Amino acid sequence: MATGKTLMIGSREMPPAGRVMPDEANEGFIFPANSPSAAKVRSSIQQVAGVDLPVLLLGESGVGKEVAARWIHRLSSRAHRSLRIVNCAALPAELLESELFGYEAGAFTGAVRSKPGQFEMCNKGTLLLDEIGELPPVLQAKLLHVLQGGQFFRLGGRSLIEVDVRILAATNVNVPQALATKQLREDLFYRLSALTIQLPPLRERPEQIPMFLEYFMERFAAQLGRPPKTFSPRLFDACMSYPWPGNVRELENFVKRYLILGDAQLVVANPFVAVRQAAQPVTPTPPRHRDDRSLRAVKAEAEKGAILKALEESKWRRKDAAQRLRISMKALYNKLKLYGIGAADDPDELLLKSPVDEGELPCRPAT
Repeated sequence: MATGKTLMIGSREMPPAGRVMPDEANEGFIFPANSPSAAKVRSSIQQVAGVDLPVLLLGESGVGKEVAARWIHRLSSRAHRSLRIVNCAALPAELLESELFGYEAGAFTGAVRSKPGQFEMCNKGTLLLDEIGELPPVLQAKLLHVLQGGQFFRLGGRSLIEVDVRILAATNVNVPQALATKQLREDLFYRLSALTIQLPPLRERPEQIPMFLEYFMERFAAQLGRPPKTFSPRLFDACMSYPWPGNVRELENFVKRYLILGDAQLVVANPFVAVRQAAQPVTPTPPRHRDDRSLRAVKAEAEKGAILKALEESKWRRKDAAQRLRISMKALYNKLKLYGIGAADDPDELLLKSPVDEGELPCRPAT
């Protein structure tokens, strides 16, 4: 796969591993394989696609499990049929059951007419059950029955319904722990895990980062009607060294913010980017060589600059600065303490202090 040759499965093919093909970009999902770990996943996708059995996709949130599922369906004999996706964590149990299996008129209050579920609407096609680890135990038992016999009853129904659906399941839970705590039924797991694909986090395949940066920039620029922006060497190095805990999804959102805001400093100072730091403040590390700077360090520098600017514009009145930054007084106190800016008062006292015209003294600039 790393050779860039087109890979064939029957009459279908997967684009070359080292670049994004036009049909991938147009459909909005790509799966490059220019790293050993990703190449292994890509090979596994092609091996299981032609085998009409359930597939279990494992990996952290944002690694591309849905993308892998789309490729499995696209390369399978069911590609001409529909692919439907159900997020098992998005609905409560009673609604999820009717969503999956449908219901008959009168099954519950408000059910004025019968409605087919996803299984019926996906007959002869592929159904991706995302976040399968969040599926309630009672529905896990019903799903197991469908996997074994392809039969089920609608909610409130008496007629047995038969379907032919290929099940793909995805989860980011710790499977051994989920089995030990009975969060996931063993019999369902063994039924689903005959074919299993483990997707590695983005930090284990950094070779893909440049391709994703380029792809998402071109894609969002076209969608928003804006010229694509370039990544400076400093920002590019930061992207390469950042661990991306949110994986490809986090990188995608980062590129979108950069395209919209236009200023790298604004991007890294954006509250949505800094929210993890605000929740878990980190101790500043000694300066390192510029080429070894992480995206976290760049964010911290930009955030400190934004705080100093807000303080200067508010004449070092902390309450006014917090309002300008759209953060709480306690959050501002934590940032002042983190970056060694101004006076170090107790955070609870900061919350109780009145505005400056009622007695609050302005924060002192660091000397």
